[in-house]
Amino acid sequence: QVQLVESGGGLVQAGGSLRLSCAASGSIFSINAMGWYRQAPGKQRELVAAITSGGSTNYADSVKGRFTISRDNAKNTVYLQMNSLKPEDTAVYYCNAEVETTGWGRAWYWGQGTQVTVSS
Repeated sequence: QVQLVESGGGLVQAGGSLRLSCAASGSIFSINAMGWYRQAPGKQRELVAAITSGGSTNYADSVKGRFTISRDNAKNTVYLQMNSLKPEDTAVYYCNAEVETTGWGRAWYWGQGTQVTVSS
Protein backbone atom coordinates (compact mmCIF):
# COMPACT_ATOMS: atom_id res chain seq x y z
CA GLN A 1 0.00 0.00 0.00
CA VAL A 2 2.28 2.77 1.30
CA GLN A 3 5.95 2.56 2.19
CA LEU A 4 8.08 5.06 4.09
CA VAL A 5 11.84 4.73 3.66
CA GLU A 6 14.22 6.69 5.88
CA SER A 7 17.84 7.49 5.17
CA GLY A 8 20.61 9.68 6.50
CA GLY A 9 21.30 8.25 9.93
CA GLY A 10 24.77 7.45 11.18
CA LEU A 11 27.47 8.18 13.70
CA VAL A 12 28.46 11.78 14.41
CA GLN A 13 30.41 13.59 17.10
CA ALA A 14 28.69 15.90 19.54
CA GLY A 15 28.16 19.30 17.95
CA GLY A 16 27.88 17.82 14.49
CA SER A 17 24.98 17.67 12.06
CA LEU A 18 22.95 15.09 10.21
CA ARG A 19 20.07 15.32 7.76
CA LEU A 20 17.43 12.62 7.74
CA SER A 21 15.14 11.99 4.79
CA CYS A 22 11.95 9.97 4.54
CA ALA A 23 10.33 9.26 1.20
CA ALA A 24 6.80 7.93 0.91
CA SER A 25 5.68 5.82 -2.03
CA GLY A 26 2.81 3.59 -3.05
CA SER A 27 -0.92 4.17 -3.27
CA ILE A 28 -0.84 7.82 -2.22
CA PHE A 29 -3.54 10.33 -3.03
CA SER A 30 -2.26 12.97 -0.64
CA ILE A 31 -0.29 13.24 2.59
CA ASN A 32 -1.51 15.25 5.55
CA ALA A 33 0.79 15.51 8.57
CA MET A 34 4.30 14.07 8.55
CA GLY A 35 6.57 13.71 11.51
CA TRP A 36 9.71 12.34 13.10
CA TYR A 37 9.79 10.32 16.30
CA ARG A 38 12.69 8.76 18.15
CA GLN A 39 13.19 5.95 20.58
CA ALA A 40 16.25 5.56 22.75
CA PRO A 41 17.10 2.26 24.47
CA GLY A 42 14.84 1.69 27.46
CA LYS A 43 12.69 4.72 26.68
CA GLN A 44 9.33 5.29 25.07
CA ARG A 45 9.03 6.58 21.54
CA GLU A 46 8.66 10.36 21.56
CA LEU A 47 7.69 13.01 19.06
CA VAL A 48 10.63 15.03 17.77
CA ALA A 49 8.98 17.24 15.17
CA ALA A 50 5.91 17.35 12.97
CA ILE A 51 4.77 19.33 9.94
CA THR A 52 1.35 19.77 8.38
CA SER A 53 0.62 19.79 4.67
CA GLY A 54 0.47 23.57 4.90
CA GLY A 55 3.90 23.82 6.49
CA SER A 56 3.02 24.47 10.13
CA THR A 57 5.59 22.89 12.43
CA ASN A 58 5.80 21.61 15.97
CA TYR A 59 8.92 20.61 17.91
CA ALA A 60 9.79 18.87 21.14
CA ASP A 61 11.27 21.34 23.61
CA SER A 62 14.51 19.36 23.70
CA VAL A 63 15.23 20.01 20.01
CA LYS A 64 13.87 23.53 19.50
CA GLY A 65 16.48 25.77 17.92
CA ARG A 66 18.62 22.81 16.85
CA PHE A 67 16.40 20.70 14.57
CA THR A 68 14.39 21.80 11.55
CA ILE A 69 11.66 19.78 9.87
CA SER A 70 10.69 20.44 6.27
CA ARG A 71 8.90 18.65 3.46
CA ASP A 72 8.76 18.50 -0.31
CA ASN A 73 5.16 17.75 -1.21
CA ALA A 74 6.01 17.09 -4.85
CA LYS A 75 8.39 14.33 -3.75
CA ASN A 76 6.29 13.05 -0.82
CA THR A 77 9.40 13.49 1.30
CA VAL A 78 10.00 14.87 4.77
CA TYR A 79 13.39 15.96 6.09
CA LEU A 80 14.90 16.53 9.51
CA GLN A 81 17.96 18.74 9.68
CA MET A 82 19.69 18.10 12.99
CA ASN A 83 22.37 20.55 14.14
CA SER A 84 24.34 20.87 17.36
CA LEU A 85 23.74 17.22 18.09
CA LYS A 86 24.12 15.96 21.65
CA PRO A 87 24.76 12.45 22.99
CA GLU A 88 21.21 12.45 24.35
CA ASP A 89 19.92 12.69 20.77
CA THR A 90 21.13 9.12 20.23
CA ALA A 91 18.15 6.99 19.23
CA VAL A 92 16.40 5.22 16.40
CA TYR A 93 14.53 7.85 14.42
CA TYR A 94 11.25 6.96 12.76
CA CYS A 95 9.20 8.96 10.31
CA ASN A 96 5.47 8.69 10.04
CA ALA A 97 2.80 10.11 7.80
CA GLU A 98 -0.96 10.42 7.68
CA VAL A 99 -1.78 9.31 4.16
CA GLU A 100 -4.94 9.54 2.12
CA THR A 101 -4.56 6.40 0.03
CA THR A 102 -6.04 5.62 -3.36
CA GLY A 103 -8.41 2.94 -2.24
CA TRP A 104 -7.90 2.24 1.46
CA GLY A 105 -8.93 5.53 2.97
CA ARG A 106 -6.81 7.40 5.48
CA ALA A 107 -4.17 5.74 7.61
CA TRP A 108 -0.94 6.40 9.49
CA TYR A 109 2.22 4.73 8.26
CA TRP A 110 5.66 4.29 9.82
CA GLY A 111 9.12 3.91 8.40
CA GLN A 112 11.52 1.19 9.47
CA GLY A 113 13.73 3.54 11.48
CA THR A 114 17.25 4.83 11.10
CA GLN A 115 19.91 4.83 13.82
CA VAL A 116 21.45 8.11 14.93
CA THR A 117 24.40 7.84 17.30
CA VAL A 118 26.08 10.91 18.76
CA SER A 119 29.41 10.35 20.45
CA SER A 120 30.73 12.60 23.20
